Amino acid sequence: MKKVLFYICFAFIWLFSLLPLPVLYVFSDCSFFLIYYIIRYRRGVVRKNLSNSFPEKSIRDIIKIEKQFYHSFCDVFIEAFKLLNISEEEIAKHMKIFNNELVNTLMDNGQNVFVVLGHYGNWEWNSSLARLLDKKYVVAQIYHPLRDPLWDKFFDNLRSRFGAINIPMKKTFREIISHKRQGKIMAIGFISDQSPKKEGLDFWTTFLNQDTAFLTGAERIAKQTNSALVYSDVRRIKRGYYESTLVLITDRPNEMPDYEITEKYARMMEKTIQRDPAYWLWTHKRWKHKHEVNSAQ
Repeated sequence: MKKVLFYICFAFIWLFSLLPLPVLYVFSDCSFFLIYYIIRYRRGVVRKNLSNSFPEKSIRDIIKIEKQFYHSFCDVFIEAFKLLNISEEEIAKHMKIFNNELVNTLMDNGQNVFVVLGHYGNWEWNSSLARLLDKKYVVAQIYHPLRDPLWDKFFDNLRSRFGAINIPMKKTFREIISHKRQGKIMAIGFISDQSPKKEGLDFWTTFLNQDTAFLTGAERIAKQTNSALVYSDVRRIKRGYYESTLVLITDRPNEMPDYEITEKYARMMEKTIQRDPAYWLWTHKRWKHKHEVNSAQ
């Protein structure tokens, strides 16, 4: 029965993805009304996150950003499914990536490159970077596998649409070493703005006006493998159109003090969000952990 339901859903999503984006956005607008006004999905979380991040803004401004966010949230969900059938020519128009030659140059010099980004704009379309990199290199992205193997395979195929492979987070270091032994250079995408698990609360900084723990895996593995780090600075230009500019963080990770790379990423991510806050993933319970040192004071 599970398989039958999956294939029915898959058929529907596949047919749905054939529709042009302007038609899909009609469904997105309907979804916004349902999610925001009827279901009220995580509206309390979003309101609290925005209010704490921008205490200088009035409640009217917060609600305006909140509604813009939910519109964007519905758009990104639908745009992700469009990956099933979007052409390379079309994705090139809708997701422009600048300075990709930086990544190619670093790999030409023999370094793996970690592209770090956040849940900002359309992070799923960022996987299209693979189409712009030299085909002799391996392009990958780190992800959390889903419990259901059918849906896990579905999203694996979706995110591999333009040539990137998906590496489960727990296998990241092992996969990098395996490819290195085979003489393969890699470009790997890390989404690093999630809240760490309790056992990973080893680095805290002030981020969006709050004590915030950050994942340090990208920095740690970069130092172990002497990999360069590049930040993907994303902008939403207009509905369905995004741009990413790739910016070097460092190509000498071992010369930087511990956590300085993660701190730099946090500052760059913060600047991206502050420039246009509506397009970050505010439904995430980003500040569920509290800094024990500050809590004790």
